[in-house]
Amino acid sequence: MSKRPSVIRQTIMTPILLIVVLLIMATLSYQFGSRAFNRTAVEMFINIMVVVGLYVFVGNSGLLSFGHISFMCLGAYMTAWLAIPPVMKSITLKGLPTWLLHTQLPMWVATPISGVFAALVALVVGRVIMRLSGIAASIATFGLLGVVNNVYSNWDSVTGGQGSIVGIPPTMNVWIGWLGAAVAIAIAYLYATSRSGLALRATRDESVAASASGIDIVRERLIAFVVSAFIIGIAGALYAHFLSIVNPGAFYLRTTFITLSMLVVGGMYSLSGAVTGVVAISVLIEFFRNLEKGISLGTLKVALPNGAQEIAIGIITIVILTYLPAGLTRNREFSWRGWPMLRRLSRPVQTAVKELN
Repeated sequence: MSKRPSVIRQTIMTPILLIVVLLIMATLSYQFGSRAFNRTAVEMFINIMVVVGLYVFVGNSGLLSFGHISFMCLGAYMTAWLAIPPVMKSITLKGLPTWLLHTQLPMWVATPISGVFAALVALVVGRVIMRLSGIAASIATFGLLGVVNNVYSNWDSVTGGQGSIVGIPPTMNVWIGWLGAAVAIAIAYLYATSRSGLALRATRDESVAASASGIDIVRERLIAFVVSAFIIGIAGALYAHFLSIVNPGAFYLRTTFITLSMLVVGGMYSLSGAVTGVVAISVLIEFFRNLEKGISLGTLKVALPNGAQEIAIGIITIVILTYLPAGLTRNREFSWRGWPMLRRLSRPVQTAVKELN
């Protein structure tokens, strides 16, 4: 009997459960949430895509990456180049190739192209970075973040420099955000249960034994690096359509710090942890964002100073690392076993999977 159907049978409920829970959240937000709340929900779904993309590489390889937000930047700018009307590009982005200046694609076409573009860049730079291990690899990814940020901040004729590119069609809504998160979760699950994902986790846990058994560590790391870049590139494209504006500063240290904190808080070695961390930190950010705006206590208005969000996230990350080093989920996956009401619903799915054997 093949081992793969066995793995699928044991874990298939994890992505289904996560996607269904997010669907319920999207439905509640759409039905009862204000416009501002819906924007918060969309931002949360985009962050789920980013952190799930981080999980694909960091969670399966055990290597901490500080450079994945650069792929979000690549995806955001690529979709801007493809989706902005040619008239606007001819004025603000004169350095673009002629064919790109006269191209305008809908979001559904530009977004996957942006993901592929980010993946191709990851394939090129990953051939070098993935040969490194430990802190050297982490520093190299940080170098990648710095390179991409500086190039996009100073290439005025192509990226607009440190200014902002405007004119991206604002086509995002809560349903597209949920769909993006669902696709990211599905890709991450399929990779984690694939032969390559299992091999990479073997190198993470026992690198010497894995290498001795014939596993090509560099190759497996590179595959995860490319897959994660594709997911995060798509997230960047959706983020550009969400804001209708892109700026290199949005894809640098602050975003890197927050997304890594989300992964650590939830549990970096599990897909459930990646999603849980985003939801938990998103609630925290929204709470402190309202406190920074100020709350009224009778005739007195109290407001926290700007930056309280980052301080709170930093403190919580330290506490989690100290008392729950495996994150809120303890690096475990959610399954139907912990949800009694879902056991009956899961039986038809399990029966269908067993037939694959």
